[in-house]
Amino acid sequence: MNRVALVLTFLSAPLLAQPLTVFILAGQSNMQGHAKVETFAYIGDDPKTAPLLARMQRADGTPTVCDDVWISYLTAGRGVGDGEGKGRLTAGYGARRRPDEDGGKIGPEFTFGLTMAEAIDGPVLLIKTAWGGKSLHTDFRPPSAGPYVFKENQLARFAKRKTDVEKAKADKVAATGRYYRLMIDHVKGVLSDIKRVYPAYDQKAGHTLAGFAWFQGWNDMVDRGTYPNRDQPGGYDAYGKCMAAFIRDVRKDLQAPDLPFVIGVMGVGGLIKPEDTKKRSVHRNFREAMAAPASMPEFKGTVRAVQTARFWDAPLAAIDAKNGKVKQMVRFLRNKHKKHANADGKMTPREQKAYVAKYRTEILGDDEKTWKRGASNAGYHYLGCGKTMALIGEAFANAIIEMRNRRR
Repeated sequence: MNRVALVLTFLSAPLLAQPLTVFILAGQSNMQGHAKVETFAYIGDDPKTAPLLARMQRADGTPTVCDDVWISYLTAGRGVGDGEGKGRLTAGYGARRRPDEDGGKIGPEFTFGLTMAEAIDGPVLLIKTAWGGKSLHTDFRPPSAGPYVFKENQLARFAKRKTDVEKAKADKVAATGRYYRLMIDHVKGVLSDIKRVYPAYDQKAGHTLAGFAWFQGWNDMVDRGTYPNRDQPGGYDAYGKCMAAFIRDVRKDLQAPDLPFVIGVMGVGGLIKPEDTKKRSVHRNFREAMAAPASMPEFKGTVRAVQTARFWDAPLAAIDAKNGKVKQMVRFLRNKHKKHANADGKMTPREQKAYVAKYRTEILGDDEKTWKRGASNAGYHYLGCGKTMALIGEAFANAIIEMRNRRR
């Protein structure tokens, strides 16, 4: 065969299809994501993150829609139960009122997918399962962790409140592991019929399960009953052990023994300064327990703890503290606090409102504009800051990419 014939044969032959690369994202409300799209502009205010915003938006300022990244998102809406949202990845796959409708918010999934699209040849599928207000000790409890066992302090509280202990135990058994099972069942369901989510899926090319990102923790961190010694060193050791069991069980149930796994370590409140160590011992202890599995020999090179405290937005947090003072003033006026303007109770509701408005202006000044530009939710949701969620998603993706590259 001459050279021309060889070239013609090559050009007419079908290109080899790239396998589909699949990633799983799971957790509670911060994996859902409560950062409104309206906070995106704030990302561009910082020269360091302006390039990230350019990836998140098209030329006309609307959110990027990925051609080669698809998502299936199992979550619950308000009063409508669990449901699925699916399609090409774009903004709007954060917390939702209805699972199948754009919620106008993002979690880590948006920039996670954008980062993976740049790093991987071929299409990408994200399978996201996230529900607000869920624990690892009960809701996501993995099978190998065994049953939840009530502590003595919890049983004592039941007795004091005259709670039906047997019913409480039965309810706990019913709740234990429910969301773990929902998560696994959804992942398996999507993988058994990928075309339903990603219509262009080439079955001959197949798919590769390439990574898992976990972002949860608030409900465990604030649970005094389950972790009665949480302010003491080792007070959250049970969380670390349960997290290790979770990783093992996920890998077993999905038949992916070395699946790269990222633990997003809760970082609400930001970095802990040396002078704040005692005051923030609960946060410190919990973060250590969350990250602990990444240091276990059996997980070396395949589990990475990503500290999200470094992405906490300190300027917005300072403004949030001022917002707290305004809210406190509202309570003072309403409760006729003796040291404040309505101590005698003679201020009308309209006068109280006017007083608070003036006080707010004095306290916040131009900070109010910055707040509206960058924040959209409470502190436990990282202030609903798009910049924070974008950086977290990018960090999760980069951690998995690094683990994958080191294995090659």
